[in-house]
Amino acid sequence: MHIIERWLDLSYPRVMGILNTTPDSFFDGGTLYKNGNLDLDLALSRAESMVLDGSAIIDIGGESTRPGAKSISIEEEMDRVIPVVESIASRLDVVISVDTSKPKVMEAAISSGAHMINDVRALSEPDALDILATSKVSVCLMHMLGEPSTMQTSPEYKSVSRDVKNFLLSRIEECKKVGISLDRLIVDPGFGFGKTLDHNLELLANLRELTGLGCPLLVGLSRKSMIDKILSREGKERLSASLGLAVIALDRGANLIRTHDVRETVDAISMWIAVNRAKNLSE
Repeated sequence: MHIIERWLDLSYPRVMGILNTTPDSFFDGGTLYKNGNLDLDLALSRAESMVLDGSAIIDIGGESTRPGAKSISIEEEMDRVIPVVESIASRLDVVISVDTSKPKVMEAAISSGAHMINDVRALSEPDALDILATSKVSVCLMHMLGEPSTMQTSPEYKSVSRDVKNFLLSRIEECKKVGISLDRLIVDPGFGFGKTLDHNLELLANLRELTGLGCPLLVGLSRKSMIDKILSREGKERLSASLGLAVIALDRGANLIRTHDVRETVDAISMWIAVNRAKNLSE
């Protein structure tokens, strides 16, 4: 898979490390702030640590999309994201992803050195498709039912696996219409984005169905509240379950694991790869 100015080998699973530059994200919001202001040195240090721990992609997010989150202005998101993109692009050899739905932020991020746009709204905002069509960066299309502020209010599906697959297929087709080729696309089923616990479990159980879309599959289950619903664990106690879910996703065809815990997830993936290589040698 080619990402502009970077080659990302997805012949084996890779890790996308989460770098939240928000004060209010559900697990690590505010950890990059000092005296109420985003600390660029802290952000760069966190990114450096994730690269050393084995992260192939750093995903920078300036707006929380946790359930109930409210939207922020373009200017505020720019202030949180663009200086971090510029800093990482000038110092680290890593693929830079920006987690945004705002076309103007996408455009600025690409100009500042981002190699990927990770959009929870799957390029559905006006002008988003056009901006990506005129670039060469990769795009992650995610499924979300509703908006962050209301998405967990009684979400309903005829069949969550089929509905998510059909949505992603429709967004892939829209991308192809404007000239965004399939080899630039990644898909994400959007665990926790407008989905109940049962929806999430069904979607994970049937995850392999999404591999038929022809795009690499990104899965983000790190520290999510579905763990609390099953195990009664607060955010800081969800690492073990997050790793278990990551390995389950790998067994069902995931190519990229988005995580807060890079080193531990890289270790889990390395063990999964070792076992699968041994299995292939014996067959």
